[in-house]
Amino acid sequence: MVAGSFTPSCKANLSRDAGGIIIGIESTAHTFSFGWVDGLGAPGQSKSAFVRPVEGGIHPREAADHHSQAASRLLSDLLAEEVFDISDVVAISFSQGPGLGPCLRVGASVARALSIKLDVPLIGVNHCVAHIEVGRERCNCDDPVLLYVSGGNTQIIARLDGRYRVLGETLDIGIGNMLDKFARTQGIPFPGGPRVEELALKWLEKNPKPSLDGLELPYAVQGMDLAFSGILNAALNLIEKGKPLEAVCWSLQEHAFAACVEVAERAMAHSGKTELLLGGGVACNSRIREMCDLMAESRGATSHVPEKSLCIDNGSMIATLGRLQLLWGEPTKITDSAIRQDLRTDETDIVWN
Repeated sequence: MVAGSFTPSCKANLSRDAGGIIIGIESTAHTFSFGWVDGLGAPGQSKSAFVRPVEGGIHPREAADHHSQAASRLLSDLLAEEVFDISDVVAISFSQGPGLGPCLRVGASVARALSIKLDVPLIGVNHCVAHIEVGRERCNCDDPVLLYVSGGNTQIIARLDGRYRVLGETLDIGIGNMLDKFARTQGIPFPGGPRVEELALKWLEKNPKPSLDGLELPYAVQGMDLAFSGILNAALNLIEKGKPLEAVCWSLQEHAFAACVEVAERAMAHSGKTELLLGGGVACNSRIREMCDLMAESRGATSHVPEKSLCIDNGSMIATLGRLQLLWGEPTKITDSAIRQDLRTDETDIVWN
């Protein structure tokens, strides 16, 4: 069996799921998180711990050590809230990929241990698909184009013939990674994206009608794909030329976000879909949300984004997808639960729609 996929079943095991709790474990990169959903699919509040490097980016093995140390405490915190009893748990789901290998292995190991200890099914899920499904659940979307903007990835996705198809994606680094790299060069600690947004807003406060004159950056669109290395280097060159940091942050957001929204609009036109769903950590940014709203409105379409706590990596989104796979498929065997760092969005069968 391909990691991240499951065997479709002709009958959903509704009795096992109804009224039960599914725990989700997220550990793809800098976040380790326990979350849950109830039998109707409503996500509860996740308990999360985040790696915050003092300098540089995320070191996979150091992040894995962090996750190992945080796991017991986070699970205890989740159960201490007494929202549900451990005996109510009917399945354990976990991110099987994609992500950083050492980090994924910690989450998978914890999930296997809990599954065996509680004698409940184990469900390996596709992290990228989980972002889609938790957004669809919370925003009541039917068949959207997803603009997936995260630290490690950037993709434009739409469903066709039982799978989520990648219509466009980054050719180098994810948009969140690009923003973090830029911030790091300016002495801004990880995660840098939120601080870039703050500085851009400060520039707008000083310049209500800003101009791109002298702040032009290369456009990141390459057909239906995107590339952010060039725009990153150009932004750093503007800083070297003495342009204000706040101004460059504003320009960087305007160019990078506009490129993402343009490709998303092309995907909507090509597919004929009338819903846009925004997901991933960068979806917390107010400017990209605004751009998506404007684009969708101009097309007579709708734009959706879940609450910020469900945009960032979290255990509840993993539980959301785990519930769907439990209802419509079969659990993951221990022998099929190896992690997949390179798992693609379009490798998971979508049979619940």
